[in-house]
Amino acid sequence: MTKSSTSYGISRWSLNDLFASNDSKELKQAFDDLEKLVEIFELHRDKLTDNIDAHLFLGMIKELEVITKLMQRIGGYAELWFTEDTQNQSAQSMVAKIEQLSAEVSNRTLFFSIWWKSVNKETAERLMKDTGDYLYWLEEMRHFKPYTLTEPEEKIINIKDVTGSSALINLYDAFTNRYTFNLTIDGESKELTRGELMSYVRMPDADLRARAYQELYRVYGNDGPILGQMYQTQVRDWRNESINLRGYETPISPRNLHNDIPDAVVETLLDVCQKNAGVFQRFFNLKAQQLGMKKLGRYDIYAPITKSKKEFSFEKSVKLIFDSLNHFDPTFTQMAKQVLDENHVDSQVRKGKRSGAFCATVNPELAPWVMVNFQGRSEDVATLAHELGHAIHSLLASDHSIFTQHACLPLAETASTFGEMLLVERLLEEEKDTEVRRDMLFKQVDDSYATIMRQAFFALYEKTAHQMINAGASVDELSEAYFENLKTQFGESVDIGEEFKWEWVSIPHIYQVPFYVYAYAFGQLLVLSLYKQYKLEGDSFKTRYINILSTGGSKAPMDILSESGIDISKAAFWQGGFDVVDGLVKQLEELS
Repeated sequence: MTKSSTSYGISRWSLNDLFASNDSKELKQAFDDLEKLVEIFELHRDKLTDNIDAHLFLGMIKELEVITKLMQRIGGYAELWFTEDTQNQSAQSMVAKIEQLSAEVSNRTLFFSIWWKSVNKETAERLMKDTGDYLYWLEEMRHFKPYTLTEPEEKIINIKDVTGSSALINLYDAFTNRYTFNLTIDGESKELTRGELMSYVRMPDADLRARAYQELYRVYGNDGPILGQMYQTQVRDWRNESINLRGYETPISPRNLHNDIPDAVVETLLDVCQKNAGVFQRFFNLKAQQLGMKKLGRYDIYAPITKSKKEFSFEKSVKLIFDSLNHFDPTFTQMAKQVLDENHVDSQVRKGKRSGAFCATVNPELAPWVMVNFQGRSEDVATLAHELGHAIHSLLASDHSIFTQHACLPLAETASTFGEMLLVERLLEEEKDTEVRRDMLFKQVDDSYATIMRQAFFALYEKTAHQMINAGASVDELSEAYFENLKTQFGESVDIGEEFKWEWVSIPHIYQVPFYVYAYAFGQLLVLSLYKQYKLEGDSFKTRYINILSTGGSKAPMDILSESGIDISKAAFWQGGFDVVDGLVKQLEELS
């Protein structure tokens, strides 16, 4: 049911557009339909020869797409249901069941991709000629030819992952999402979720910030040896498969190939990030001066400059986001509104609910689902804008197939980060208080730090940790290496408490999707460049930008960006993004 723009409030999402419940007739029928579709597809095995008719080949792709969409619909329901309450044993059981089913379906249809990677160039070119939107997906699949094993070996890996790495990730999620944290506030002891606890690290009270961080890493540190062993196991599994079996050159290479970004480009990005650590160190020195401190502690890097405790209702936040999007393009507002109107947003803070935020696209024809833990802070408004930006990206690319809708990870952060920048501009326009405006500018650089430098150094730590674990490093040695990573990142600008050596075991991404995190730095620096173009060019920029988003994952990312005049292979491009940040820091230095 469509809501007016003034009636949005904190809510729990509905999964009815997927299935009414875990025991609904529709879900049971979906399982039956999936089995029948896979049985029919399996009959095509003997038809896969170099002489296969192109029309028959295209028909097989479309059958595989139907199977994939139904599998993702079932799997999407299970994952989103589990997200609502990671302690729900029925949801846990369903996720395990679906992972087993997904592995079985993958194994039964695996013969198609194995064959496709094996055909000669002439046959591949003949068959790809009239495949339309499937073309890039087919091309990209063949990039993995050197790293593909035999069909029996691939099947073993799929089965092994269900009770191996996937099971361990689910265990990590269930284990850490049950954590509660105790913090004394105004003389009252409170039991908090991680999301609630983290709201205090951005409060004006320095003692409260410190105690919030200390409590966070007290809890994670108590389980640090266990969580560290989980990570060691994940890393060994990743290496055993990626390097020892498949033959990738480095642990990060599989992620780069999945992103279709050359290793050299990623190395250039991370190198430029390391060289520009001083930009943010300068910012932290400036922030210390504004806060009346000789030097920031790690507890203080997100401290507000003013003592404003301005809060935003969910309704007000939605209005601000809609206004900021509408100023850019009214179509963007309608797409964000669609997600909320279809009740695809879960904004409540609940014990057991997954921490953080995400946007999940299940099928191209369905509006994405957005999960946030909204508490009324300005950063919660930004997070909502970020995730709705992902949803807009998905909806703009919804005319593509399920194989080509999703942009690669680095480009997937484009619309989300751009949406945040539109929101900040809107907030600055609305805010009349000079002190609050200055605080917002500081927060803008805070956010750039969190998205660029912090994530780049996470990726650098992952590279180090993978090497160390292969050499037999202990959990304590990994913690010491992480602490050294922090020292390099902050230099002399920030004092770091000993408890931060456990920060690495609290980062879900390095467990769930190894080397995912550089996508954030990539996306933020890209968006800084795009946003600069937007401010210079105005409306003429929009067509080019919308084209980037609507292309989804139907072209190589290097080609998508090249069409917009962007060469990500050059260090100068990435440096341009840092120059924008440097300009913001200089503005703040002049204001101080």
